[in-house]
Amino acid sequence: MSTTQVPYFVFRDYPAGINQQVEEALLGALRAQQYILGEAVEQFEGEFAKYVQAGMTIGVGNGYDALVVALKAAGIGAGDEVIVPANTFIATVNAVVWVGAIPVLAEPDRHTCNLTAAVAATHITPRTKAIIPVHLYGQACEMTGFLELAEQHHLVLIEDFAQAQGASYKGRPVGSFGRVSATSFYPTKNLGALGDGGAVVTSDPELAAYARMYRNYGQQQKYHNQIIGVNSRLDTLQAAVLRTKLHHLDALNSERQRLAQVYLTALQGIGDLVLPVTAPGCTHVYHIFNICTRQRDALQLYLSAQGIQTAIHYPVPVHLQEAYTWLGYSKGSFPVAEELAATSLSLPLFPGMTEAEQEAVITSIHTFFERHD
Repeated sequence: MSTTQVPYFVFRDYPAGINQQVEEALLGALRAQQYILGEAVEQFEGEFAKYVQAGMTIGVGNGYDALVVALKAAGIGAGDEVIVPANTFIATVNAVVWVGAIPVLAEPDRHTCNLTAAVAATHITPRTKAIIPVHLYGQACEMTGFLELAEQHHLVLIEDFAQAQGASYKGRPVGSFGRVSATSFYPTKNLGALGDGGAVVTSDPELAAYARMYRNYGQQQKYHNQIIGVNSRLDTLQAAVLRTKLHHLDALNSERQRLAQVYLTALQGIGDLVLPVTAPGCTHVYHIFNICTRQRDALQLYLSAQGIQTAIHYPVPVHLQEAYTWLGYSKGSFPVAEELAATSLSLPLFPGMTEAEQEAVITSIHTFFERHD
């Protein structure tokens, strides 16, 4: 067993001093005593919009709510078809169903694991109203084709960039391509809060106005409700934390990229390992460092025995979930998504990971494949 215990993810003081800055931000927000839609929320919304190069940010309660609000703002509703990747996290599909629309699943690219416009195009019907490219694992989707599809077929492009804050396509940040986009600030995200949080971003003033009303009971003025809305507001304390962390996001992403490059170099050509591939024009901020191997389960057990934690994203694809049998898909409907579900393994990667921790992972993987060749 390895003498170095390696967590899959743990919070470290990286960059040094960030924890103290977060504590000071929390204390400042506490003293201001504006706990709901306080000043920090508005400040963060402006700063994040500038970072993403989108006109407006609307903070909401979590990433799932961000997707629902984005769909509602875009006018997606009963009977509309929305194309989504078959290998996304369940929240993307749940949000489509919640607004009454029908999720139409599409195969991801085998190499990047992202949906492509070429595949999405084959699923467009007269009922298609939107496409949701998911920037999976932290890699930007190739957006040019999606923009062309949206224009050609009059579709709403909605980005899900919950795993990819700070990634870009051809120099432009993800989240800025969609007519409206959604993200999550779940604690382990590249830009993570200390609890739940999310945001809708858009450069469309009408969509932004709707989203602001919808997240707050459908009102612009208290007790005057223009639409039937919900209660999903980014917490002021979380906004204060996110403002602090946003200043360090590029540094945090750079460290993720550095660690990923170590893996990419050290694990090249080992056994049947398939390493992450970054598409031309795209950047990858490695929210998840995902490898594939037909010996996934055995490798995960071996690493666990060495004190190395891993994760699987995601073991059961959407179309094989019990909750989605009504869509009428079956095993074999999406062979690429199913293969990814059966072979994917996520390795430890987080800002502050030590050289000894990463070396333990690499050494253990080498040893495993030496024994199983």
